[in-house]
Amino acid sequence: MRAMRLMALAILAAASPARADMVWAGLYQHDVTLSQTKFEMGQDIKAGWIGDPLSGLRLIGRPAPHLIASKSLNGGTDYLAAGLNWTIGSTLYVRPGIGVALHDGPSRAYRQGRRVDLGSPVTFEPELAGGWRVDDRLAIEASWIHLSHATLFSRQNRGMDSLGLRLLFRLR
Repeated sequence: MRAMRLMALAILAAASPARADMVWAGLYQHDVTLSQTKFEMGQDIKAGWIGDPLSGLRLIGRPAPHLIASKSLNGGTDYLAAGLNWTIGSTLYVRPGIGVALHDGPSRAYRQGRRVDLGSPVTFEPELAGGWRVDDRLAIEASWIHLSHATLFSRQNRGMDSLGLRLLFRLR
């Protein structure tokens, strides 16, 4: 939990108008899966920051750093994530990204006799968003965010997906 608090402070510090390019907030469906064995149910409120593209990473397409805080509205898994994303397009665009997340979900959870927890408190955080830039300061995105560790940290790797909509605001 201490790591979660430290990441939250980092997000707040990074999201100051002097440094931040965009901040966003959105409502997501928690643990969207085709499986009948859900890990958790409900909705999340997510908020984040997307910085300016990093010129020093020109070799890989000048990705922008991002931070995400996710709070489950139903007492489920909360997480904080940090990573990189790329914006492809202008008025209509896609935004793929990858990061690392720390979550507070249970270390072991079973549903209908099957283990359904995430298997590690540290996961990767791949994501994909599609957006429409309404004007210079406002954009709307549909987004998918996934938490998984690809069996690198344990044999249990259920993964968890969230789908949602978010509003982005340019701060400068």
